[in-house]
Amino acid sequence: MPGVKLHGGLLPLLLAASLSPAPPPLEAQSVPARKLMASLERVYGKGLRADSLALDGATVLRVWRNDSALGFAQVRDVMGKDQPITYLVATDTALVLRDIDILVYREPYGGEVAYEAWRKQFRGRDARDSLVVGRQIRGISGATISVNAVTLGVRQSLRQLAEWHRAGRL
Repeated sequence: MPGVKLHGGLLPLLLAASLSPAPPPLEAQSVPARKLMASLERVYGKGLRADSLALDGATVLRVWRNDSALGFAQVRDVMGKDQPITYLVATDTALVLRDIDILVYREPYGGEVAYEAWRKQFRGRDARDSLVVGRQIRGISGATISVNAVTLGVRQSLRQLAEWHRAGRL
């Protein structure tokens, strides 16, 4: 399956379209290209390539190694207390969450949402999971707004990916 290497022309397109389609649009800073590539390689491994799909104003990456599909990734923003939080949602081909990654955290407090210990509780989840803070997802003292915002954003992304998949668009 043909694809575009992430080191090429895909990054400017992805970075320009990294805002989630949920209103109101956020005016977040772009994601550093090296950080995005490092995040994708951490989740999927080295030697990957990706092509992008524009779906309803959002950009979804289809991630590949050789001719094997590895999954889907989406860069999105949610509003923290005062600033956007830019994060990555990465799934396998069955839309089971492989990982999330906080790409740009702009708030002075609550950055613990980027820690491995908190992010790992999302792994293995999918659109059927309710992902409720205080039940499936534990809160972080001092990071309540960030925890709730990122959790809601991940839940929305998984559901949107599932809808596109059911409709045959992924």
